[in-house]
Amino acid sequence: MNRRMYGLGSKRSVIREIFEFGKQRAAEVGAENVYDFSLGNPSVAPPQAVEDAIEELLRGKDMTALHGYTSAPGDLATREAIAGHICKSFGVPADAAHIYMTCGAAASLTISLSAICNAGDEVITFAPYFTEYKVFAETAGASLIALPSDPDTFQIDFSALEGAISPKTAAVLVNSPNNPSGVVYGRETVEKLAALLAEKSAEYGHTIYLISDEPYRELVYGGVEVPYLPAYYKDTLVCYSYSKSLSLPGERIGYIFVSPQAKDAEELYLAVCGAGRALGYVCAPSLFQKVIARCQGMTSDVSVYEKNRNTLLSALTSYGFKCVRPDGAFYLFVRSPEPDANAFCERAKQYDLLLVPGDDFGCKGYVRIAYCVSPAMIARSLPAFEKLAKSYGL
Repeated sequence: MNRRMYGLGSKRSVIREIFEFGKQRAAEVGAENVYDFSLGNPSVAPPQAVEDAIEELLRGKDMTALHGYTSAPGDLATREAIAGHICKSFGVPADAAHIYMTCGAAASLTISLSAICNAGDEVITFAPYFTEYKVFAETAGASLIALPSDPDTFQIDFSALEGAISPKTAAVLVNSPNNPSGVVYGRETVEKLAALLAEKSAEYGHTIYLISDEPYRELVYGGVEVPYLPAYYKDTLVCYSYSKSLSLPGERIGYIFVSPQAKDAEELYLAVCGAGRALGYVCAPSLFQKVIARCQGMTSDVSVYEKNRNTLLSALTSYGFKCVRPDGAFYLFVRSPEPDANAFCERAKQYDLLLVPGDDFGCKGYVRIAYCVSPAMIARSLPAFEKLAKSYGL
């Protein structure tokens, strides 16, 4: 057997380990007494339009077509709807011939990396980063180079980035709004990033691609802008998922958008199609392709997450915890009161608080708190957080 795959299968991600522990603990003391902040699983229901679309489609007469195969890159009408939404919302060229439907953002990322990476290439990202990036990059034959961000803001450290880009760099992978920090890259940051990648691409004589991981694009608060990267850097692949925006994580539906303005855009898109074929990611779930075609531009009730953020951030900072204020997503990335975040998470379990240590996100000494839970659970958890803080003398 493949020993690397055995290793990946025999050790679950730390997030999943804590989630499974939470289910066991809930059976012992009652679910209402366990405060599980481990998994980024939306607690807000999908928009009514999603339920209406599902019901209408399932009442149709041609069930064979509804549940049958689409073309390998996806249903044409769905891809046309997505392309139209991109053009209207972000003012960049888009067409169905550059959209590839996928089983969520994870499939989008693995396909995109396999499409552009060769053995020995490097992919640069910024810590903190989603835990599976290393697995995805290495499966594509590349190495993941994780650069530290500015510790006060979790924004890109451009001096570190400029020093890290080399002839081996195939792509820079960004995630904004970020999991796990909730930080958003502003327009000035994106413009600076685009200029640097253009400069380095010219210097090394090959395109350095920008991969934008965007499952949290719509989850922003206070009118914060999330710049659309293809508008600033043409050699961009957008990896999108409806898991968070429409609260459909278990339906595994998303897409890859290859900017038609990219250099050799047709060849790049065909490499995406080839990678999808090689990985077995063809014909994303047919029913939900048709559902999301009818729900472009819609989101779940993001205001619930904003209220959760405000409640939890205010309480934790008043207890003495330190955290960079998140402008998006639904996570707090909190500095541990002790250097070992794993030890801190173990102590938190004594109060039935389930938090995720930041080590696998590339940032030791931090913990991730997913506040995509019910407001009632957050309210119940606050006394436990206060006791945890007091146990450290905060």
